[in-house]
Amino acid sequence: MTQHDARWRAFGAIALTYITIVFASTMSFLVLTSISDEFDVTLATVSWVVIIESLIVAALLLPLGNLGDRLGRRRVLAGGMALFGFGSALTGLAPTFALVIAARVVTSIGNALVQSIGTGLLVASFPPEERGLAMGAQTTAVSVGSATGPFLTGILLDVMSWRVIFALLAIPSAIAVLLVLALIPRDEPAVAPRRSGASAVVLSIAAITLLTVTINNPFDWSWQSWPIAAGAVLTVALGAAYVRTELASPTPMLDLRLFQIGAFRTATLVRWVGFTAATAMTLLLPILLLSVLQLSGRLTGLIISTLAVGMGLSAQIAGRVYDRVGPRAPTLVGLTLQGSVFLALSFVGAETPWGWIMLAAFLQGLAMGAWNVPNSSAMLGATPPDSFGVGGAFTNVTRTVGNVVGQALAAAIVVAVLRNQGFDIPLGEIEDTPAAAASFVDGWQLAFWVASGLTFALAVTAARLGWSETAPAKR
Repeated sequence: MTQHDARWRAFGAIALTYITIVFASTMSFLVLTSISDEFDVTLATVSWVVIIESLIVAALLLPLGNLGDRLGRRRVLAGGMALFGFGSALTGLAPTFALVIAARVVTSIGNALVQSIGTGLLVASFPPEERGLAMGAQTTAVSVGSATGPFLTGILLDVMSWRVIFALLAIPSAIAVLLVLALIPRDEPAVAPRRSGASAVVLSIAAITLLTVTINNPFDWSWQSWPIAAGAVLTVALGAAYVRTELASPTPMLDLRLFQIGAFRTATLVRWVGFTAATAMTLLLPILLLSVLQLSGRLTGLIISTLAVGMGLSAQIAGRVYDRVGPRAPTLVGLTLQGSVFLALSFVGAETPWGWIMLAAFLQGLAMGAWNVPNSSAMLGATPPDSFGVGGAFTNVTRTVGNVVGQALAAAIVVAVLRNQGFDIPLGEIEDTPAAAASFVDGWQLAFWVASGLTFALAVTAARLGWSETAPAKR
C-alpha cells in the first residue's frame, strides 16, 4: 500500500468519526422543541441539552489532546467513539430531563476525546504542502454530517420519537470504532508526558463553566445584579490565573509562546469570535422554522442542511486557495459574506418565505467554509509537529468556546426579550401563541444584529492583524 493510499485510508476512518459526532450535534438542535414539550421546560432550560456538550468539550479538549500525545492517538480516538455511542444510547433511554443532561455529559466526554485527537491525527497523516487539502477534506466530512444530520432528523421526527433517533447513533459509532482500529496504524506516544496541567485544567474548566453560566443566566438574575458582576469578574480572574500557571510551567499543557506567532494569534481570535457569531444561526434557526413558521420536520431539516452543503462546497475551494495564497484573502471574503448574511437575517419575520431563508442558510455555509478552512490551516501550520495533538485540540477548543459562548449569548438575548414581554414558556407553546411567536422574532432580530456587528468588527480587525508564520523560540 502506498503512502498516498495510507493517508486516505486513515482519513476515511477519521471522517466517519467526524460525520457521526457532527450529525449528532446538528440533530440535537432539531429535537430541542420535542424535548421541551415532553419535559415541559423553557428555552433557557432546554438549551442546556446543547450547551452542556459545548461546555464539556471546550473544557476537556486541551487536556485530552495531551492525553492523545501520551497514550497514542489511535487508542484515544477509538475509545472516544465508543463512549460517544454509549452516551447517545443513554440519552435516548433517560426517563427525566436531569438524566438527559447526565447522559449528554457522557456523550460529550466521548465527543471531546474524538475532537481532541482527530484533527492532529489527520494533519500528521498528510505532508505540510497538502495541509490545506487535508483541512478542506476534514471540513467536507464535517459538512456531510451537518447536512445529513438535520435532513434525516427532520424526516425521522415525523415518524418516530427523538429518543429512538438518539439511540440509533450507537450503530455508526460502533462502525467508526472498528474502522479506526482497522485502518489507522498503531502509533507510539509522540512526546514525553506533560507533567503540569492539573491546576491548569481545573482553572480552565472553572473559567469556561463560569463564563457560560454567567452569560446564560439560568437563575434569571438581573443583568445589573451582583451575581452577574461577580461572575464576570471571577471569570477574568480565573482566566488570568490559568495564563500565569501555564507560563510558569516548564512543561505546559499549551505552550503559550505560540501566541507570539502572528498567524496563530490572529487565527485564534478569528476562530473564537467567528464561531461565537455563527452559532446564533445553528441554535435559533430550527426554533424559528418549527415553532414560528410551523414548517414540517422534513422541510426544516432540508433548509438547515443547505448550510452544510454550502460549507462543503466552499471548503474544498478554500483549502486549495490557502495552499496557494495563504489565509488572509479567503478569511476576509468569508467573514464579509457572513456579516452580510446575518445583517439580512436580522430583518426576518413570521411572514418571510422559507425559500429566502434557505438561500441565506446556503450563503452562510459558503461563508463558513471560506474562513474556517484557512483559519484552522494557519493555526496548525504554526504548531510544532510533535504537538499536533494539543495543537489540533486547540483549534477545536477555540471553535467550541466560541460555540458555547455564542449559544449562551444567543439564548440569553432571545430569552431576555421573551421574558421582558411576558412569555417565559415552553417552546412548543410558541406556535400556539401568536404574541409569543412575535416576541421570539423580536429576540431573533436583536440576536442577528449582534451577530452581524461582531462579524463585521472581526473582519476589520483580521484585515489589520498579522498572519506571518514564525516558529516560537526554544525554551
